[in-house]
Amino acid sequence: MRIPETLYWVLFACLLLSSGLVSTEDDADEIDDNFDDKAEDDEVREEEGVLVLTDDNFDKVVDANDVILVELYAPWCGHCKSLAPEYAKAAVQLKSSEFPVPLAKLDATVNQEIATRLGVTGYPTLKFKKDGEWTEYDGPRDAAGIVQWVSEKADPNYKPPPESVVTVTKDNFEEFINSQELVLVEFYAPWCGHCKRLAPEYEKAAQRLILHEPPIPLGKVDATVETELAQQFGVTGYPTMKMFRNGRAADYNGGRDAFGIVDYMHKNSGEAAKLQPTLADVKKLISKEVVTYIGFFDNLEDEKLRAYMNVANDKREDFTFGYTLLPEARDLYKVNPGSIVAINPEKFNTKYEPKYQVLKLADKSEEDIAEFVKDKSLPLVGEYTSDSSKFYDRYKGDTLCLAFYTVDWSFDHRDATQLWRKKVAAVAKDYKDIKFAIANEETFMDSMMKDLGLDESGEEFNVGCYKSDKKYRMEPMDEFEDDEIRGFLKKLKKGKLAPQVKSQSVPKKNNGPVKIVVGKTFDEIVMDKTKDVLIEFYAPWCGHCKSLEPIYKDLGKSLKKDKNIVIAKMDATANDVPDSFQVQGFPTIYFAPSNNKENPVKYEGDRTVEGFTNYLKEKATVSFGGSKKDEL
Repeated sequence: MRIPETLYWVLFACLLLSSGLVSTEDDADEIDDNFDDKAEDDEVREEEGVLVLTDDNFDKVVDANDVILVELYAPWCGHCKSLAPEYAKAAVQLKSSEFPVPLAKLDATVNQEIATRLGVTGYPTLKFKKDGEWTEYDGPRDAAGIVQWVSEKADPNYKPPPESVVTVTKDNFEEFINSQELVLVEFYAPWCGHCKRLAPEYEKAAQRLILHEPPIPLGKVDATVETELAQQFGVTGYPTMKMFRNGRAADYNGGRDAFGIVDYMHKNSGEAAKLQPTLADVKKLISKEVVTYIGFFDNLEDEKLRAYMNVANDKREDFTFGYTLLPEARDLYKVNPGSIVAINPEKFNTKYEPKYQVLKLADKSEEDIAEFVKDKSLPLVGEYTSDSSKFYDRYKGDTLCLAFYTVDWSFDHRDATQLWRKKVAAVAKDYKDIKFAIANEETFMDSMMKDLGLDESGEEFNVGCYKSDKKYRMEPMDEFEDDEIRGFLKKLKKGKLAPQVKSQSVPKKNNGPVKIVVGKTFDEIVMDKTKDVLIEFYAPWCGHCKSLEPIYKDLGKSLKKDKNIVIAKMDATANDVPDSFQVQGFPTIYFAPSNNKENPVKYEGDRTVEGFTNYLKEKATVSFGGSKKDEL
């Protein structure tokens, strides 16, 4: 039989007294004080009916209650302060409810062990435990709402509603993506931490979107099981989300919380190109910032209208789309039925290009319409901004030239803005193979202009160009000189200009087992077509890079005698990295084979000497360990 803790301390005190070990009244008082302190330590404080938890008493309190709601808060958090009186009211009411539930709180800024265990990333976070299972509280933040939510969940007869997210496999995939006009599918892996964090938000979004009119179903595919589906839709990471409209796949570019998912899917519901019933509506539709596309038809049954609307749905995040059946609208733009017109924003019009361009649909496919939309998406000289940069990035194979100056479209400054832009347009009209845009120097001073070496120019107008992943700057001009710009462009096209390269100083000695690469020596070392190169892109502050350093050095030593294999590294924070070597984290390691420098391969193997060695033994194209590959 277990002796109650209180009785234990009484018996212990009596034993000490009877044994003579405690002989004075003061000693007895000391024992009583110790006992009182112990009792106070075990007691859980309450503040306005809310239990106050700590790292020390959390497990004891939680384990003693089958059902409990815990708020994890920060004392300085405004939302937490607003919640506090409502939470206290709910605590008092729930004490006397049909199914009493204690409410508790824990200062997550002090008690970080529990906060970390429960995955707290913001304040306040409320966690509900029932029968040993923790779930996120997603109810209202007022007393009545808290009481109702907790009472419902605490009821022993409560059963959670069936999951709103549909489990999709290869057997029901086609049926699911065609079940509604718009659906969303998540490709996940059961072990993926990001997927686990997304799961409750995805379920909340599914519950709300199923009420949309028409419903927007959300599905999930275990990509580790349904490997064929994952491969079909190019799934290379988790979670990957794909949107399907009438069974056609499109990338999902929305948020990863319930609100973001719901908002994005709402915006993508319905047709992007809507009927404009009056001529005033057609004119009002024309955007002031991006190209507007208007389809001109004479009946709703025209099969080309459906093809146009499919393209509009795919591009709805980028441009403005509409269509009309009005004869007077066709007359205004001098087009026949079955035409699409691309209309530039008025502020980008110049005398060197038409105000609108027409595509006749008679013999055009949906792919032709998509190409027209892409091809006409940029005016002769538009504006490069953080929002419009994506349009210019799509033309990475082309040359892009930016004119940096003070771009200000306000009433007092727009004439000056247009004056410079029209001067650029007078040059741009003769270089159809180059994309031109103006850019506000203040916006890009610390980024693009700095990279181009123009941040200390001192001139009010500067030109920088991008060609084949390289940057070229024009020497600053005291005044705008048309001929100087044309001369610069002529040299650029002929390859007679040296690129602007962000680079550390070239090392005076570079004979170590690991070659040091900087921006200025990248082509010389990494792109050398006589050698296979394994290159690590690192950051000086990166802990993983520091851990790899001795291993990488040992690898270099082991292969030092093989002159055809180069083990190299480069500080990616201090040097330009070519676009073909995508670096999104540190360390990132690439293999650049001698016979295919344009397509380097990202190394994904074990970061051990053995792992690297086995990889190079298999992939080396010239030699390995001093022996030619054809001799191995």
